[in-house]
Amino acid sequence: MAFINYATKTLAIKIVYYGPGLSGKTTNLRYIYFKLDSAYRGDFVCLETDAERTYFFDLLPIKAGMIGEFKVHFQLLTVPGQVFYEASRKSVLKGADGVIFVADSQVPLLDTNLESFDGLRRNCQEQRLDFNTIPMVFQYNKRDLDKLIPVETFNQLLNPRKLPFVEASAINGVGVFETLREIAKLTVPVVRDKLLGEKDEKEAEDVKFEGMTEAASASQPEMPKEEIDFVEPEKEAPFAYTRVKIKAQKDIEEELDKLSKEFAGAKK
Repeated sequence: MAFINYATKTLAIKIVYYGPGLSGKTTNLRYIYFKLDSAYRGDFVCLETDAERTYFFDLLPIKAGMIGEFKVHFQLLTVPGQVFYEASRKSVLKGADGVIFVADSQVPLLDTNLESFDGLRRNCQEQRLDFNTIPMVFQYNKRDLDKLIPVETFNQLLNPRKLPFVEASAINGVGVFETLREIAKLTVPVVRDKLLGEKDEKEAEDVKFEGMTEAASASQPEMPKEEIDFVEPEKEAPFAYTRVKIKAQKDIEEELDKLSKEFAGAKK
């Protein structure tokens, strides 16, 4: 459920990147972080193991224009892909406003994708999220490699509801912002309706993300002018992010609570 702070006029929408290990979830966030000006995104917090694999979550808050008089912030989080971090995946998924399922397109990993998607379904049920109605976008990643699962196969097995999907190569930035825009078009109208009581008569809404660098925006499709224009920085933001290595479950929960308060604000 999106968090609204009437005192600061801010609205936080939680988007979770879900998928098997090494499918490219963290790579998506790293690219977004690199291509957004520092004025329009927060720190990239990565909780990881000594082997630099996501242990609990990655978090990247970004600004995304206005809904009425409220400033919109997207909180982008990833879940750990490894099967033995099931509890962490459930915790991160709680309260999600939208899900991006990042599938690995390599043929040998088809079963791994299916297993992860089944896990998403189970975890949504446990977190009281309606799997059939929660906004969801599929990203078929690593399309730059050889021996790929056909898009038609992915859609048949994962996406029979014909939800939006994007072919991507996150390591090269292909499809990263397109995926983010697709989930924004699904989540923003729902959040507006639930929290502000304002229904959008349009079937879909295009959302622009502020602070995108020229290199990133050049590869994006042209968008309607009704939303906020891109703010071009004088130079690209440096590629850096905060690594936080945490082992104890108690410490993890405290860190998540701290981050939630920092980026969403104290509830009034």
